[in-house]
Amino acid sequence: MNWTTVCELAAVPRDGAVAVLVDGAQVAVVRLADDSLFAISHRDPVSGANVMARGIVGSVTVDGVEVPTISSPMFKQVYDLRSGRCLTDRRAVLATWEVRLHGGDVQIGPALAVTVRAAPADDPIDAEVTT
Repeated sequence: MNWTTVCELAAVPRDGAVAVLVDGAQVAVVRLADDSLFAISHRDPVSGANVMARGIVGSVTVDGVEVPTISSPMFKQVYDLRSGRCLTDRRAVLATWEVRLHGGDVQIGPALAVTVRAAPADDPIDAEVTT
C-alpha cells in the first residue's frame, strides 16, 4: 500500500482541519482533540465548493454512540467523519481516505470505496459507504 506524507501533525489544529493535495484530489485532514485523524473530501458534495477543511468539527450522539462529525461551512450538513455519510441529508456523502500518523507525519493512503445508489423516485437517494 502506498502512503503519501502530506504534512506534520503539528500543522493540523486540534478540532480543526487542513486541505492537502493527494494524487490530484483535494483532501481535508481532520484532527480531533484526542489526536484522532480522519481524511475526507475537501469538496462539499452539496455546494460543489472546496471548503470542507473550513467546516466545524464536533460530535453528535447517534443511538447512544458519540460520532465525530464535521459540518459544511456552506449549508451546514453534518457528516460522520468515520464514514463520510451525511447525517442530515441522505443524498450527500464525502469520499474518505485511509490516514495514519507515521513518526510525526500525517500520511494519506488509498481512497475508500464509496457507492451511491438511487432509491425509488418517491424516496431520497441513499448513500452507502463501503470499506
